Amino acid sequence: MAKFNENFLDLKESYLFSEVAKRVAAFHQKCPDRSVIRLGIGDVTLPLGKTVVEAIHTAADEMGRAESFRGYGPEQGYDFLREAIQVHYSTFGVSLDTDEIFVSDGAKSDTGNITDLFSKENTVMIPDPVYPVYVDTNTMNGRNIVFINGTAENDFLPMPDRSVHADIIYICSPNNPTGACYNRTQLREWVDYALENDAVILFDSAYECFISDSDLPHSIYEIDGAEKCAVEFCSLSKTAGFTGTRCGYTVVPKAIRSVTSDGREMSLNRMWNRRQCTKFNGVPYIVQRAAAAVFSEEGMKEARKMIAHYMENARIIADTMKQTGISFTGGINSPYIWFECPFGMNSWEFFDFMLERAGVVGTPGAGFGENGTHWFRLTAFNSKENTVEAMRRFTELLNTDPS
Repeated sequence: MAKFNENFLDLKESYLFSEVAKRVAAFHQKCPDRSVIRLGIGDVTLPLGKTVVEAIHTAADEMGRAESFRGYGPEQGYDFLREAIQVHYSTFGVSLDTDEIFVSDGAKSDTGNITDLFSKENTVMIPDPVYPVYVDTNTMNGRNIVFINGTAENDFLPMPDRSVHADIIYICSPNNPTGACYNRTQLREWVDYALENDAVILFDSAYECFISDSDLPHSIYEIDGAEKCAVEFCSLSKTAGFTGTRCGYTVVPKAIRSVTSDGREMSLNRMWNRRQCTKFNGVPYIVQRAAAAVFSEEGMKEARKMIAHYMENARIIADTMKQTGISFTGGINSPYIWFECPFGMNSWEFFDFMLERAGVVGTPGAGFGENGTHWFRLTAFNSKENTVEAMRRFTELLNTDPS
């Protein structure tokens, strides 16, 4: 009999967003005529920009002609896209070699797949609350996980504890789900901790495009020394509406190295390249042309317009929290608003209460960890009209008797 990976038994029975979808479907079946506004899953609602769509059409036409048809592309990504990403990083004052940039089908895949490069003996440090993929992928591999607490007291920005050792550290900034964002001084401390512990930081910057505060870093490589200890993941999902188009990129610096017990040196960059060549056939040419168009002058203008739309929604939600006196984080440099559940409810109780009484869907904080038990996440990914209506319903909900 083939032996299965028993680590899967340690996973929660269902993925967070699958459970949310299941409960919403049950509500629709029970109340088919009730309107529901979704501010739960972090999926975009605006269409792709005109420049991106034109690039898709042009690339599709190329694939339909023998003289410009392309078959298998480079697993690492086409040079035209890697060079565009390289230029994008230069706007943050970050200098990268193109062979440190790897194009992928999204940050979610890479934050999980990167674990292939590390021994199962490593201890992994993960914030709580956190994006569930970090925990689940390491649980699947049977690694030891230590959690660091994000709470209202530390603004959901936990800092390193020198008495605790970790080999791999997950950081997401701006954070999903809390919307909190590390400043340069805080990231400096994390980089110093990683260097002291010969650890590797897995830095998820999927939401860097929402940062509006010029004092906040967009990339961990804005911190000196990070190139020796940090891998960075980013995505066009929220930057340019690519959730269904699928394109992201991972930066693996050549300076990150380790030495084996018998003295052989290993390069994480070479290992990731080898892993991708073995397990990944690359992102489609058409999608990569679309991604390159995002980084053009016109493409970035369109992307910024989308981001402004979502951030206006975030402002509307944040203003509602202020007006109703509810504690929250996010909504300024992030499309997420993380707030404390009213009425003393836990997050799943409040999920059902808000869905049934107001027809508004959010995401229970408990799905992001123990510290989210009494917290809740709303997203700015909807129309302004729906966001305004959702907040009207939310405000009315707070004036009702929850019993």
